[in-house]
Amino acid sequence: MHTFALEKAFTLLEPGPVILVTTNDGHKNNIMTITWTMVMGFSANFAITTGAWNHSYSALKSSRECVISIPAVDMLDTAVGIGTCSGRDTDKFEKFGLTALPGRHVRAPLIKECLANIECRVTDIIERHSIVVLEGVAAYYDDARKEKRMLHAVGDGTFIVDGRRFDRREMMRSKLPPGV
Repeated sequence: MHTFALEKAFTLLEPGPVILVTTNDGHKNNIMTITWTMVMGFSANFAITTGAWNHSYSALKSSRECVISIPAVDMLDTAVGIGTCSGRDTDKFEKFGLTALPGRHVRAPLIKECLANIECRVTDIIERHSIVVLEGVAAYYDDARKEKRMLHAVGDGTFIVDGRRFDRREMMRSKLPPGV
């Protein structure tokens, strides 16, 4: 083993799924790309890292709701493009040819082209660490979508794509909650 640059250590842990977070400020929909996510146990509670540097943050903070949309690998360039322009001067739904579907529980839209969408409410904002804690209130998954492989950002401009799955459910059954 050799020494690894400490300032790059986050790239060893970062590869959670790339997500698109939609918001609505009461007038306009927006989308931001987020690669820093955390699942908080076996419930529908999640955390994302974002802050005032993202145009969508003020809508997220004031509306206290959003949608987590999960793109598949065929949306890589769209996800990167969304993350490299600002909703301050760009209608990202129009620019990237995305379809906004109405949420059932939140004003923020779902993204039709994504593999999955989770409507969420903000339960906490930990400003010191730029962490937004979310509670999922409804989830949707597109079984008919052909491409289902998710993207994972390494944090250095490169991405990893889901590959082969290994099933160890029976071996782990005692640790899994019912229904999983």
